[in-house]
Amino acid sequence: MPLLQRKENSHTMCSTERHGDIYVVTLTGPDEHRLNPTLISAVRSSLAQIKSNASQSNSPSTLILTAQGKFFSNGYDLTWAFTPDPATTGKSPSRAQQMSEALRSLVMDLVEFPMPTIAAVTGHAAAAGFVLAMCHDYVVMRKDKGFLYMSELDIGLKLPAWFMAVIKYKVGRPMDRREVVLRATKVTAERGMEMGVVDKIGDGVEGTMKVALELGKELVRKGWRGELYREIRKVLMKDVVDAIGYDESVEEKSGVSQGGIRSRM
Repeated sequence: MPLLQRKENSHTMCSTERHGDIYVVTLTGPDEHRLNPTLISAVRSSLAQIKSNASQSNSPSTLILTAQGKFFSNGYDLTWAFTPDPATTGKSPSRAQQMSEALRSLVMDLVEFPMPTIAAVTGHAAAAGFVLAMCHDYVVMRKDKGFLYMSELDIGLKLPAWFMAVIKYKVGRPMDRREVVLRATKVTAERGMEMGVVDKIGDGVEGTMKVALELGKELVRKGWRGELYREIRKVLMKDVVDAIGYDESVEEKSGVSQGGIRSRM
């Protein structure tokens, strides 16, 4: 895989590589890539830089998001969210609210990103990590290891309505949504293809990335205008955009609204 350009994010939690007109953001390290405001901020910073570079080059591009190690993302950083913070105790927003708002902002970045997006899932993607993967236009998944898993039922947490909007957007058949949400099935790459949530499969980490890069090149060759692609995606994902402004699973507990996440129309 020829490396043309590499940049470590200032938070050192993700890196950015450029392969011609394909940008690859990688969550770095062997951990579970739990989604907390620090990691999410690092990813958003990388996306902002890619967006700036792409606008300057004015050529069709594609984004790939992937991760090192056993996990694509194992969901929210619940340990961080529920650890008391003396600086914010009794105040709002709570840590759980901060975490939810950060992820919803990242999802809106992806909805409004001016190029096709691909999640290269080379490890487990659970709960909020599953949702993050589903917010990409395409999912390429490793065949031999890893699964997609909505774990809320198993771990006793409420499923936010905006999560369900994403699942409805990606998982077309009601019986498959039931399998994902009400049976907490650990979905393999092959089962994901049957459901229509996985577009392509690769062998191992390198094979999966090779498939993702080939798909990225195919999309670049289409020559689509990024701004038009973004606007059409926003229409396609309107139900997600409408739901993403509020997360009752964290806001009802405190009785405080965060003001919501708004689309930058």
